[in-house]
Amino acid sequence: MAAALATCDMAALIKGVQTARGWSQGELARAVGYSQSWVSRVVNGQQSLTIDQVRELALRLAIPIHLLRFTNSTVAGKGSDPARRRDVAVAAAALALPAVSTAGDIDEATAPTLRAITGGQRRLDALLPARDLAAGAVAHAELTGATLARARHTPFAPSIAAAASEAAGFAAWLHADMGDTGSARGYYRSAVERARQAGDRLLDAYMLGSLAALEIDTDDPESGLGLACGAGRRLSSGAHPTALAWAACVRALAHATLGHGNSAAQEFRAAEDEVARYENAEPPWPWVFAFDDAKVAAYRALAGVRLHRPHEARTAFAEAFSGARPSAKQSAVLMAELASAYSEAGDVDEAFRLAAEALSAGIRLRSEKVISRVRRFRRGYRGPNARCVMEFDEHLATALSG
Repeated sequence: MAAALATCDMAALIKGVQTARGWSQGELARAVGYSQSWVSRVVNGQQSLTIDQVRELALRLAIPIHLLRFTNSTVAGKGSDPARRRDVAVAAAALALPAVSTAGDIDEATAPTLRAITGGQRRLDALLPARDLAAGAVAHAELTGATLARARHTPFAPSIAAAASEAAGFAAWLHADMGDTGSARGYYRSAVERARQAGDRLLDAYMLGSLAALEIDTDDPESGLGLACGAGRRLSSGAHPTALAWAACVRALAHATLGHGNSAAQEFRAAEDEVARYENAEPPWPWVFAFDDAKVAAYRALAGVRLHRPHEARTAFAEAFSGARPSAKQSAVLMAELASAYSEAGDVDEAFRLAAEALSAGIRLRSEKVISRVRRFRRGYRGPNARCVMEFDEHLATALSG
């Protein structure tokens, strides 16, 4: 193999890899993505190679392309084979090219480019309705999946798998916002699978925890708690504080939804310890923002509503809104939950004012998730049919009828 590298003998290099891995010629052909007859001609020195083919074969077979060398003795001389001369010249030219490519257009820039597209879509989510973004997000998730399939035998496969996971996770988020829980589950499962293909435990935990949050929101807290605990097991004790605090809050919300107040409190204490660590400054990808005290307070508020502790919930909501205001959609969700807390505390006018404000935001953003939270609040109200209640019902009926 050293001699083959020194003389840029592609046929000998490919044969060496085949022997070392114990492949049949058919398996070799599948590994490089060409027909068996074409591979046979290359191995037998009967097939000349283009520049791209040399780079592609080297990278798919994990042959360090920077180690390929050629000498005067390998250049065409008396009695040398013309195809062999072309191989040497092509390999020499490939060494001079700065870009490393494989599987056609896949290279080290592919994964960052795919991630940048998802990042742009995630930023637009704060401004645009989910339905306006869904078609593009689904198309991008399909594109990243197809790219991952093509990159399977390349060194870039793990980073592209991570990009594919993020794209699938964002598609799941949009479908959850549209009220399409079945599709959201499917995309989250795909996101978890691709995170594991990437070998990224942090990303795996993020997607599994996101699926857990979906199950908790859709009234299956038992499944949500199991998934959230699974996400926590994927995080080592030395994981980033943002990841550990977020996972603890998801578990706390599941416990609160199940009525486990003490367990929820324990998880919240763990989350507060994590956000207080000095390392909790810059969030790790795929988190966009650091998980801080205000975000823990938002989860505490949600837990207070689920545990029927309205005064605790209102205090926590005030803390959550004291820092940077959440996005429009998240604010609307929190207002719908806060309406429940005010209703349980007996302040019906303020409860329905908040619910009406959340409903208006849900209609404006065309967020089925927000509207569903408002409808959940209304179904749970058992108080007197005051004027504010009748006005809200008219507003809701108009919204539902379009």
